Parts: sequence; structure tokens; C-alpha cells
Amino acid sequence: MFLLINIIGLLVFLGVAVIFSRDRKNIQWGSIGILVALNLILAWFFVYFPAGTFVVEKAAAGISWVIDAAFSGISFAFKSFTVGKEMDMAVAALMPILLVVPLFDILMYLGILPKVIRGIGWVLAKITRQPKFEAFFGIEMMFLGNTEALAVSSEQLKRMNEARVLTIAMMSMSSVSGAIVGAYVTMIPGELVLTAIPLNIVNAMIVASILNPVKIEATEDVVYDLRSTSEVRQPFFSFLGDSVLNAGKLVLIIIAFVISFVALAELADRLIHLITAGIASLMHLKGGFGLNQILGVFMYPFALLLGLPVDEAWPVAQQMAKKIVTNEFVVMGEIDGEVNSYDPHHRAVISTFLISFANFSTIGMIIGTLKGIVNEKTSDFVSKYVPMMLLAGILVSLLTAGFVGLFAW
Repeated sequence: MFLLINIIGLLVFLGVAVIFSRDRKNIQWGSIGILVALNLILAWFFVYFPAGTFVVEKAAAGISWVIDAAFSGISFAFKSFTVGKEMDMAVAALMPILLVVPLFDILMYLGILPKVIRGIGWVLAKITRQPKFEAFFGIEMMFLGNTEALAVSSEQLKRMNEARVLTIAMMSMSSVSGAIVGAYVTMIPGELVLTAIPLNIVNAMIVASILNPVKIEATEDVVYDLRSTSEVRQPFFSFLGDSVLNAGKLVLIIIAFVISFVALAELADRLIHLITAGIASLMHLKGGFGLNQILGVFMYPFALLLGLPVDEAWPVAQQMAKKIVTNEFVVMGEIDGEVNSYDPHHRAVISTFLISFANFSTIGMIIGTLKGIVNEKTSDFVSKYVPMMLLAGILVSLLTAGFVGLFAW
């Protein structure tokens, strides 16, 4: 029965996208069908097929091996942080970023990563019949993250019409940065992290193609250089120094966001509890409710549609809502240590739902980045569709959790 509900849930999520589409008549259902079939194959291969599970388990072990190297550097500087006790989230999950970000930047500097991105993007465009740049951008943000992918694609974005830029903004809501993957795998199962990332990219193309169908002429379907031709190549060690500094800033930014959002959420929860408990007392009733309960109400139907039992759907709904309002690290920190004790379906659904940057703060980052790249008219056009951008991010996360959930029981 729960499998049937999971299948119905996937259809409902796609139906919600159709309802809010800007141009339902021009949805290219042939391409959507190919993308859906591709995600079913990917989910089956990575979650259910022995060779696929072997691949993601080995890939997760490889990432853990890299993270272990990062702890050598961390231990050298802060030995007391890594020895003799359970490490804090900031140490275990975030400090390895100081190795992973420079590693990715070195691969970009050497020209290896751009070639990989272009190759996979070309194959994806051919298979799915999606526009070349949209497919290319999906792969680009899988490795680089949303704002970084937008920045290196600035020459392309300047030449695109406003509707296509809106598509890119919607897709950007569902990315993760390859540099952050190392942090994720220290908190939730690595094989589910690596399964969710490619599914997110395909689902982002599905949702954007439904919410914002755009017809593109053959002359427009071109991919320009990653970076402006006028950009001067830095000497390697100068480049590496900037990369390390940027990694340090990223760690501090994430720590600041997590502390602030957790504290603000806790304060809001206490205030709401105080108010509702006071009202209940006036009505001679006991108890009250807080922020988690309010947010959970909105996500509860979607949690049920992911094939979860009633008693599991409620806490998952609250976790999903909290992730959207705050960020994925807040919820990962809460379930770290217990997620492996969940039953396979519950573990797969909540873990894969969390693997994206789809939250309120990401909207500001995307809009701010685009304002620095495209003209004011295009930027204002995209800004009008902020609610649709958030909807796109939520639907992609739900679809990814739903596709993976089909094969995890």
C-alpha cells in the first residue's frame, strides 16, 4: 500500500507543477517523459541494483578517504578538537571544506573539471532533448553549486532572454556544491547523498520545464565559454591562496547561518509556545504548539504522499519544513546519530530530501548573484517569480525523495 501511495505522490508532485505552470500548452511532454524515465533508471540503479549500490558505496568511501586527509590538517592545528571525544558539527562537517574547496578549484584551474562538466552536459542534452546550456548548467551546478555556477556562466546568461534566465534561477534552487558533499557524508549516509545529487539535477530540469516552458530556436541553442575571454589567468599559488581564503569564508558563513537560524527558530518556537499556551490557558485548556508544529502542518500531506506511515510522516514533515525555513545543516545536525536506525524507506526519504540548497536564504543568494550579471529588466523579471522559485526547489526535493523511496523498503 505504501508503495502505491509513493507512486501517487510522484504524480501529485508533477501535477502541482502543471497547475502552477506559466504556459501549460507548451510543456514538452516528450522531453519530460524521457527525464522521468531517466530518473527511474538512476534511482533503481543506485538504490536497488547491486552494481549500482556498489558504485555509490565505493564513491562514498572515496569521499570519506579524502575527508580523513582533511582531518590530518585539522588535527595539526587543533588536535584537541579531533582526539578523545565526539567532534562538534563545525569540526566534523565543516572544517574539511578547507581541503575540498581548494581541491575542486585546482581541478577547475587545470581545466579537468570544465571538460568533465561539458562532456556530461553534452550527453545529458542528447539523451533528454533539453537545450544544451540548461543541461550543461545542471551538471555545472552539481559540481560547483548555484552561485558559483551562475558566476562562471555569466557570459551565457548575458546573452539569454529573461524566460531562460528564470529557468536557470529555478534550477539553481536545487543544487548542491561538490565541495559541500564532504560535509554531508559525515552526517547522513554517503550513498544516499551521492544518489540524490544526480537525481536532483534531472528533477530540476523536469520541474523547470513544466513550470516555465520555453521554446528555443536552433540559433539560440549554443553554449558559450565558461568564463569571459578577457579574464587573466592567475599564477597557481596566488590562485590557491585565494581558494583557501574563500574556503575559510565559506566555513565561517555556514557556521554563522547555522547558529543564527537555529537560535532564531528556537526563539520563534518559544514565543509561539508562550502565546498559544497563554490562549489555551484563557480557554481553560492545557498545552500549546510551536513553530515546528505549524510548519509541519503544511508539509504533512506531502510526507504522507512519500509513502511514510502516519506516525513517521509527522516528524518528517516538521524536519522538511525546518529545512526549507532554515537550511539542511540544521536538520542534518538533529538527525545525525539516529538516521541509520530509521527503517530503509524513512532513511532514504528524509536523507535525499535534505540534499539541496532549497531554502529561503538561497533565493536571496540567487537573486543577488543575478543582479550582478544580467540587466535590470531581466533581474526584475526573475524577482517577480520568487514564489515559483521556492516552489521549484521544494518540488525537486520531493521528487528526488519520491523516486529514491520507490526502491528503498
